[in-house]
Amino acid sequence: MVALSAGLGALPGCGSQQEPGDGARGVGTATNTASAKAQAHRARQVAAAWDGSASAAAWRAGYHPIDGVVQLPQGGLRDSADRRAFKDYSFVLRAKLPTANRPEGRVVWDKGGSLTRPLWGAKKAYESLAASQKKAEPSLTVTKVKLGTMRVATSRGAATIPAWLFSLDGYDSPLKRAAVSPSKLPQPPIGRDGDVPGLPLHRLVRISSDGRSVGVVAFHGACDDGAVVNVQETSGSVVLSPSVKGQKKGRCTKQAILQKVTVKLDRPVGNRVLLDAVTGKPIPYKSPHRPSPSWS
Repeated sequence: MVALSAGLGALPGCGSQQEPGDGARGVGTATNTASAKAQAHRARQVAAAWDGSASAAAWRAGYHPIDGVVQLPQGGLRDSADRRAFKDYSFVLRAKLPTANRPEGRVVWDKGGSLTRPLWGAKKAYESLAASQKKAEPSLTVTKVKLGTMRVATSRGAATIPAWLFSLDGYDSPLKRAAVSPSKLPQPPIGRDGDVPGLPLHRLVRISSDGRSVGVVAFHGACDDGAVVNVQETSGSVVLSPSVKGQKKGRCTKQAILQKVTVKLDRPVGNRVLLDAVTGKPIPYKSPHRPSPSWS
């Protein structure tokens, strides 16, 4: 578990767990039936709004990565100094940044289909990695830059996309940075319900290779026993409802703790939309190393 003081204030429903109900499944033992029923009802509302909607069609037609848009050299960074430099956006450019000879790049899915997206220039891609042109210690030195490709996981399966390849001093393989922008998120067909307690899921971590489990990061508080995520599955969507379980005696501090939760599914995700019951929106993928441009 990763615990961070998020400074978000006391969690709504802190200390009470919400159980699965009316077709939803979850982890833990229920202690608040009314909250569980409200949560399950909300999940059904979100699924009904999305299933068969224009928003769902737009989502399935777009390019939405659920993988890091930055891929480290094979084997990762070699030592703590280089890892710190990457984390601190500390790069030194010792190469010429090329100019792309075309304004667009093509996303090609393994299962068929492709999509044209605006192509990032090498300068924009580099500036997303490096906070400053000034030399700092420690730093990573870029010795060559060229346009190539990289493989990413997306909401439509694995795809090959254009990428800028940054050769680094001391490494045999390049650091790769996606060179195409993700599609704009569709307008959700349902808004947030202020009467349903809880904080949205923090981020999507991964979908298993067989598509039958989903890893997410959820919030819980200092006065409970951890995060719980219920799931409502339909033919067109997978709705995840975050809550908390258990209750501890004592004062609940104004703290939010992040916890990774793995949710098991009845069948593979496939082309179904992964939705957050709290917001009514697709669950955001966020890289642990760099902000993802997919969810602005």
